[in-house]
Amino acid sequence: MSATPVYLNQLGIVCALGVGQQQVAAALFADDAPHGVASTDRFTPGRALALGAVNAALPALHDLPLPLRSRNNALLHMALAQIQPQVDAAIANHGPTRVAVVVGTSTSGIGEAELAMPARLAGNAWPPGFHYAQQEIGAPSRFVAAESGARGPAWTLSTACSSSAKALASAARLLRAGIADAVIAGGADALCAFTINGFSALEAVSVARCNPFSRNRNGINIGEGAALFLLTRTPGPVRLAGCGESADAHHMSAPDPQGRGAIAAMAAAIARAGIAADALDYVNLHGTATPLNDAMESLAMRATVGDRVPCSSTKPLTGHALGAAGAIEAGLCWLTLARNPQQRLPPHWWDGVADPALPALDLVAPGRRATAPLRYVMSQSFAFGGSNAALVLGQG
Repeated sequence: MSATPVYLNQLGIVCALGVGQQQVAAALFADDAPHGVASTDRFTPGRALALGAVNAALPALHDLPLPLRSRNNALLHMALAQIQPQVDAAIANHGPTRVAVVVGTSTSGIGEAELAMPARLAGNAWPPGFHYAQQEIGAPSRFVAAESGARGPAWTLSTACSSSAKALASAARLLRAGIADAVIAGGADALCAFTINGFSALEAVSVARCNPFSRNRNGINIGEGAALFLLTRTPGPVRLAGCGESADAHHMSAPDPQGRGAIAAMAAAIARAGIAADALDYVNLHGTATPLNDAMESLAMRATVGDRVPCSSTKPLTGHALGAAGAIEAGLCWLTLARNPQQRLPPHWWDGVADPALPALDLVAPGRRATAPLRYVMSQSFAFGGSNAALVLGQG
């Protein structure tokens, strides 16, 4: 356990469940029906898919340099605006060079290149609204630094679906090393046909709402969104109690079937939090609803925390937001600890048909509440290439 506590002082979030803490929490804990993910052909004309799309109007960013204009950065803008007052206070208190930025993404601005490509092919020139730098992986952190006023270290992580979970772990290291006094950290990814078609080519996309850990599961729903935290050493509502990372490199896209890398990341996060596994009150599962991931994760859960810790996958609500998933799901855990006086647990929406080949887990039914005050929750992210991350959040 680290001698230097790190706190998640504030959260800005936008995803398929809504914009801001209040909207997202209300939709997350609703027990009448699953919210968020819905069928649309907006990104795949003529082919309707269940997607976790953000339906709120996004800012146009016309006042920014062209390389910083993208749907990805518009999502970040919406999340950043929610925490900007706290960021301003941190800059005033510590100075801009002591406030860092770490952002995770996988798409960055590739959607802008996708939209521009037909004009390029038809006329042998890129359209005036496109700049190649929009799609650079470094664009999100440059955008957040430029918009927030932070002038400390700034970089982007891109390790597929663990990107933004690892961004939070990196932020904690910056604070504990004394390199920064505050860090804006999280992630963003935007829907585009490029990623949807890519996962479709892997035969990993479900046409209907995804069905994690069911015998009938058949793939993911792609989602989008952004979540940004302000992390400091100043006590706040939620503490980043432990982080665990591993890289098993089992396969380019398939997880290690024995879950060894996942187990290592989960165990490290729990150990660094200084708690026993049975002290966890809830686990947010990676839960993609693909046959291989759910099989691996159920084994890893049984080996690390057993079968008595309440858990759920929230991807039937948000979709799989790829590089943003770790931060968004950490955000849902933050809401579970910080904006949840009724001690509700994020529900697991599925068809209820258990897979007899998988170890049983204590999946949270809609409307379920914790029997005691929530103290520790864990969020886990398992990415292509065997990049694994787990975060333990605790009451501040």
